[in-house]
Amino acid sequence: MDTSTLEAMQRRFGIDGAVRFTQDHEGLPSVEIHNRFCSSRIALQGAQLLHWTPAGHESVVWLSPKAKFLAGKSARGGIPVCWPWFGPHASESSFPAHGFSRGTMWDVIEATALDNGAHLLAFRLVRTDDDARQWPHAASLEIRFTLGQSLEIELATRNNDKVPFKLAEALHTYFTVGDVNTVKVTGLDGVTYLDRVGTPQLKRQTGPVTIAGEVDRLYTGTGSACVIDDPALKRRIRIEKRGSLSTVVWNPGEKKASAMGDFEENGYLRMLCVESANAGDDSVIIQPGETHTLWVKYSVEA
Repeated sequence: MDTSTLEAMQRRFGIDGAVRFTQDHEGLPSVEIHNRFCSSRIALQGAQLLHWTPAGHESVVWLSPKAKFLAGKSARGGIPVCWPWFGPHASESSFPAHGFSRGTMWDVIEATALDNGAHLLAFRLVRTDDDARQWPHAASLEIRFTLGQSLEIELATRNNDKVPFKLAEALHTYFTVGDVNTVKVTGLDGVTYLDRVGTPQLKRQTGPVTIAGEVDRLYTGTGSACVIDDPALKRRIRIEKRGSLSTVVWNPGEKKASAMGDFEENGYLRMLCVESANAGDDSVIIQPGETHTLWVKYSVEA
């Protein structure tokens, strides 16, 4: 992005001492947010939140130290937005996994200082001709971040078409943990899940989720809140959600992480994805003129 465009964004949306537009060494723009509650950074490519660090805590949202910032590709970590499909495309293997929203530039549409000291940042997906070929539905997508003592995210899809369409989506959140082998995820006891490591199998969760090796699970039919209990960092991360009936728990494990190229050595031990989603049988049907919103709230408890 050229300097004049970045300066124009700063004049329109910047807030002195709190909201600043910048770019990395690859020229990709992002916005930094600092207030008395937290610091954060959001890339305009993919509207991908790269970190959220509440005051007095280590970053809650994990970003790989070896993350690559490339045009058209999401960085390893943060909160990539998966939309309008989840996983590989159902019929065309050349289309990007998890949809095209992660590699597309978004417009900033709002930056507001709230009365309680938090900040609200909102973005709108810019659809391209290539996107339309991959998913030919008239739809708009906006995301709103409320950054304060907690982090709230609203992902809103509006059907501007004349016919209904099916949508799969996820907030692919990477959480920072002290040691993934010691964490427990509660809130999914008794929920059916598809275990996607090896031959896919349907299973039922018993007790808290623990991590021992590669984990890739799609929990279905659940709107429950989850808690990541992290004894190494002496904290709990609470994940509340609405408009989501799927939860994905993912960690690549040592072997797969070492083959990816954007994990540091043993980096998989420091992260766990707990994703709020609508996928598989939980994909949503949106009627013409209707808006579907996936909402999450992340907070930290000692």
